[in-house]
Amino acid sequence: MNPSHDRQFAPATQRNREPILEVLLEVLPPAGTILEISSGTGEHAVFFAPRLAPRRWQPSDPSAIARDSIAAWREFEPAENLAAPIEIDARDSVWNVEDSIQAIVNINMIHIAPWAACLGLMAGANRLLLPGGILYLYGPYKQSGIHTAPSNELFDDSLQLQNPEWGVRNLEDVVDAAQTQNLELLKVLPMPANNLSVVFQKQ
Repeated sequence: MNPSHDRQFAPATQRNREPILEVLLEVLPPAGTILEISSGTGEHAVFFAPRLAPRRWQPSDPSAIARDSIAAWREFEPAENLAAPIEIDARDSVWNVEDSIQAIVNINMIHIAPWAACLGLMAGANRLLLPGGILYLYGPYKQSGIHTAPSNELFDDSLQLQNPEWGVRNLEDVVDAAQTQNLELLKVLPMPANNLSVVFQKQ
C-alpha cells in the first residue's frame, strides 16, 4: 500500500474536528472501545484516536475505497489505540464487531445514506451498547421540519438530486427512531457550519 496514493481527503474534516473533539471529550466514557460507523476518509480517526487515549478507536466503513483510505491514514499517522478498519454496513442486522463497545460515533452519515441506515444505526447501538453507553451523531438537521439555515436547505436539495433516498433528516424523526431502540436523548449542541451534535445514552 502506498499511503500517499490511498489517502482520501475531506475538507470539512479540518474544519469540524476540533469542535467535535471538545464534545467527545465531554460525553464519551473514560475508557473502552469507541466504534466509529462510516469513518469515510479516516481523517477523523487518526485525529481523534491519540487525543482520546486510552480509549480504543475502532473505525469502520462499508466502502473498500474508504477502508483503504483509513488504513493509509493509519499508516501515515499511527496511534497505538487506533485499530485497523473493519467492514460494517449500518443497515446490516449483524455487525462485524467482537469487542465490547462503550460508545458509537457517527459523523455526517445519515443525510448521505438511505433512512434505513439511520434505523440500522439505532438498532446496532441497541444491540451493542451496554446500559449507559453513548451514541454520538454529528451533522445537519431540520428541526420541526424546518431547515436551520438557507445553506442547509440548498445542501438538502443537492443531496436529493444525487439520490432521492438521501437528505437532511428531521431531528425529531431521528430522536423517535432512537427511542424505539432504548436510546434516550441526552443533549443537542449547536456546532459550526449549522450542524448539530446529538448525544444519546443506552437505557
